Amino acid sequence: MNYQKISEFDLLIVGSGVAGLSAAIAGTAAGMNIGILTKGELEQSATKWAQGGVAAVIDSEQDSTDFHLEDTINVGAGLCDPVAVSVLVNEGPIRVKELISLGAVFDVGSDGVFQLAKEGGHSFPRVLHAGGAATGAEIERALVQAVTQTDIELLNGYLAIDLIIENNKCVGISALDSQGHIKQVRAQNVILATGGAGQLYSVTTNPKEATGDGIAMALRAGVAVADMEFMQFHPTALYHSSMPRPLLSEALRGHGAILRDSHGNRFVDELQSRDVVSRAIARCMAEQKTNHVWLDTTVLKDFAQRFPTVYSSLKSLGFDPEVEFIPVAPAAHYLCGGILTDLDGATSLEGLWAAGETACTGVHGANRLGSNSLLEGMVFAPRIIEAIQEGKQYFAYQGAMEALKPVAEKENNESNTNIKKCTKAPVIKTKSNFSVEQLEQFFGIDLSNLSKISTRREILQKAMTIGAGVVRDETSLNYVACLIEHLKSLSSGKYQEQELENLLIVASTLVSFSLTRTESRGSHWRRDFPEQKDDSWRCRIIKVS
Repeated sequence: MNYQKISEFDLLIVGSGVAGLSAAIAGTAAGMNIGILTKGELEQSATKWAQGGVAAVIDSEQDSTDFHLEDTINVGAGLCDPVAVSVLVNEGPIRVKELISLGAVFDVGSDGVFQLAKEGGHSFPRVLHAGGAATGAEIERALVQAVTQTDIELLNGYLAIDLIIENNKCVGISALDSQGHIKQVRAQNVILATGGAGQLYSVTTNPKEATGDGIAMALRAGVAVADMEFMQFHPTALYHSSMPRPLLSEALRGHGAILRDSHGNRFVDELQSRDVVSRAIARCMAEQKTNHVWLDTTVLKDFAQRFPTVYSSLKSLGFDPEVEFIPVAPAAHYLCGGILTDLDGATSLEGLWAAGETACTGVHGANRLGSNSLLEGMVFAPRIIEAIQEGKQYFAYQGAMEALKPVAEKENNESNTNIKKCTKAPVIKTKSNFSVEQLEQFFGIDLSNLSKISTRREILQKAMTIGAGVVRDETSLNYVACLIEHLKSLSSGKYQEQELENLLIVASTLVSFSLTRTESRGSHWRRDFPEQKDDSWRCRIIKVS
């Protein structure tokens, strides 16, 4: 096939969220020739949907980075890399101040002091917000404004397809432009900052662009990925037909909003970590046979003034949070795993770097501490630029990447006393080859007419929600695995199906990891293995070529 070659860059950034734009700004300051490729518009990323704030120790009189580190590790359920978390919490305040210098405006009180919120899993108020619950939008605005004042080349409307690899080095990507033409975009270094994969599920807070493109490209190229079983569900997404589901910020519960069941009773400590609250809601819904629970925001004072964005959103949808309970249910929110990186964002492939939600840096472990995600992109993306400037070419066994060392040693037949630090994930295999009729009955779907790409995507999303959602088990996961293989068999290989192809390979990997981890930990909860097993599973699952 003939490809049209377009601009060659020092650095090509795929994605325009907080990680990608933070890298772009740092790279421009370093004098790099940079291109940003995004399949939508520059402003069209998951970052602007982030209602949660940025967690950083700004007030050190009571709080400390040690407390932030401890909170992050506790919520991560034994799988956080302490060194990576230390980088996050210590460099975080510096990056926040840099963002403010770019023009980002965070909420302050009448005394001019930042209004810091306390959210689930945090031991102190340390979360900065903008516009009450419009933090992501404000950060995106400030970063986009800064980028548009540079000479960075913007490639809008391009769908990244695959990595270009020559002599075991990534030298660019192939991409589909808005006219349907395949083009090569070449670069000395490539950063994947493509975000998450919330569109795997029928109920998600993620925009339609969140189809796991970067992770899928990495998987096809044999680049190491890790922790893919840990999809975090946000406990309080609005129960409504809108998609992506509007978030009811964790800050609401941090300020005293109460979760109530169908009888009006409180049933959970709202300030526990997201995985605990999501499971409590799922359990309550199952026991009471309801589709949602209620968030009581009537107890909050000055709701409209304190949370203007949430208030406006709810009013536009016909809800009045000051006088009525709001229906909520868990929704797929954040993928804690992704492309395995070291502390500088280097992947297992030379020339390829990853940052943001598409990366697995080790800071989130089995469950992300709320409001650490924007911070992760702001901290680790600039580190990539610093590493490139210093001439770094290969990854180091540090941070989450340290878990890859035992695999390498085993494959090289070297002595290895620490193999339990990671487990190589098997190729997905089902124990039962379910018939089409069995699949239809289990998921309540119709598989008779799957000619439309949109229909196949909706069926995948429904199956993942039912079988690989907040709670899963071997049977449900095997059903999902079988359905994924059925959908794969219908692929035409046309580029019009690229997003669906990406979702299928990422779904397959998530299910494979979930079948492999025979315990419950963090955001991975198996009803057939409800206990956490530190003796055998305090380790990363890694998939490599």
